Amino acid sequence: MKPCLPPLDVTPVPSWTAPPLSCDCHFHIFGPYDRFPLDAGRHYEPQAALIPAYLRVAEALGIQRMAIVQPSVYGTDNACSLDAAARFGFDRARVVAVVDDSFDEAALRDLHAKGTRGVRFNAVSGNGTPLEQLEALARRIAPLGWHLQVYAEGQQLPDLAPRLAALPVEVVVDHMGGVRTDEGLNAPGFQALLRLVGSGRAWVKLCGYRISSAGPPFADVAPFARALLDAAPDRCIWGTDWPHPSLADWMPEDGALLDRLGEWAPSVAERRRVLVDNPARLYGF
Repeated sequence: MKPCLPPLDVTPVPSWTAPPLSCDCHFHIFGPYDRFPLDAGRHYEPQAALIPAYLRVAEALGIQRMAIVQPSVYGTDNACSLDAAARFGFDRARVVAVVDDSFDEAALRDLHAKGTRGVRFNAVSGNGTPLEQLEALARRIAPLGWHLQVYAEGQQLPDLAPRLAALPVEVVVDHMGGVRTDEGLNAPGFQALLRLVGSGRAWVKLCGYRISSAGPPFADVAPFARALLDAAPDRCIWGTDWPHPSLADWMPEDGALLDRLGEWAPSVAERRRVLVDNPARLYGF
């Protein structure tokens, strides 16, 4: 089992101030493990990352709204993420859950009442819902107004993008499509992502450090982020990915990650769109 580093104890304050009602659209809560034990099918071993620690990060960054993403280490048991949403408050928190075809209509309605607004497919970290269930689950969540979020590798996107475009729900692509920066802007996967978001059929999360081939301070991500912002300014959102699970060699500074967004989106209007307006539309704030 792959061990993970803990998140940093201190969050540097960014060099610019996030606008009011800014939303962190991608982070996870792990534990406490006596209440929320990890799933036996997990592929990595995260250290506990609890609500008080995240709130310190949010305060340092100026985050007031949040979307908790169900991590693969909990499988389809969404209790930890749902508990976090209740503790944060439904006026400012949403959940992207993991479900499969065993969830009936009543179970989906219960998740909705507890703040769920999307379903995640994880084709990278393992222990996720099979991509074979994409179409069937999309049809079942459509009446709830939920979106479908996909975490995939860049090389999967050319084949996956037409399927995503045909779904009857909004689609969100994790981690800038998972295309490594050393593959270049013309990589088939990144071009498929640009076409998908540019067509208005998908959103993209500008959680960029995972696609970096150079590592901190992730300067190589900037051209990819700018290309996505130019292609679909109303469909780009941002997230920390705190506590940065499955990393074993280095740990990002969340204040520095927000600074990178400030470099990609230098205008006040563009920052507000990514951090406030776009998330409000997607998550129903």
